[in-house]
Amino acid sequence: MVLVSAIAFAADPPPGLARKAAERETASEAVREKYLYQQKVRIEEISNRGIKAGEYTETREILFTANGGREEKLVGKPSSSLVRLILTEEDFRDLREIQPLLLTKERLWLYSSTFRGEETVQSTECWVLEIKPRQLLDGQRLFQGLLWIAKDDFSVVQSEGQAVPEILGTKKENLFPRFRTLRHRMPDGFWFPVLTVADDTLPFRNGALRLRMRVEYANYQEFGSDTVIRFDQPPPEEKKP
Repeated sequence: MVLVSAIAFAADPPPGLARKAAERETASEAVREKYLYQQKVRIEEISNRGIKAGEYTETREILFTANGGREEKLVGKPSSSLVRLILTEEDFRDLREIQPLLLTKERLWLYSSTFRGEETVQSTECWVLEIKPRQLLDGQRLFQGLLWIAKDDFSVVQSEGQAVPEILGTKKENLFPRFRTLRHRMPDGFWFPVLTVADDTLPFRNGALRLRMRVEYANYQEFGSDTVIRFDQPPPEEKKP
């Protein structure tokens, strides 16, 4: 399944759109690094009959150490009943680095960009920008897809695409689903990731495999504050071609 969005054509893209979005993302990342939160992962393997055959779940807390550093901590033990699907190091890197993508100034040079139009998402008028890696080097994990960028402040409101590269060899085949990440505006005006969803069929050589993924970024709490910020997370509307 491919996530498709109806994007309207816009004649005049704003100059320096990618650079302005990266500057805003850099500021957003600096603010997000001051927050605690939970990341809840559920990956389901779907059988040919369309029913759940197995699943993987885990919850991680992003915490601060006594000296002010940040660390990830598993809450309980991960649970897995997956049958065919094997989660790899690249899958877990993507959960940390790609699905909650932050296109900062330091990462911008890795990508080329193409203006694709405009669309309103989450009641916010957005420019739509397609980004692709300029090149893929061994060991890199990068993003390829679309960004919805708020017209009022150049914040990324939504992203949709895929982690790349896929890894194809004679003995190893590592494929990755298309996904969509939604964000919510925080009280200070920055947009933080709150939900990643995927429903895709991976064309493995030994037989296609459908999976569903849901990643929630929950219970944001600024370090030193007693206030926990929660968002309702209804399932995103299905986009039809």
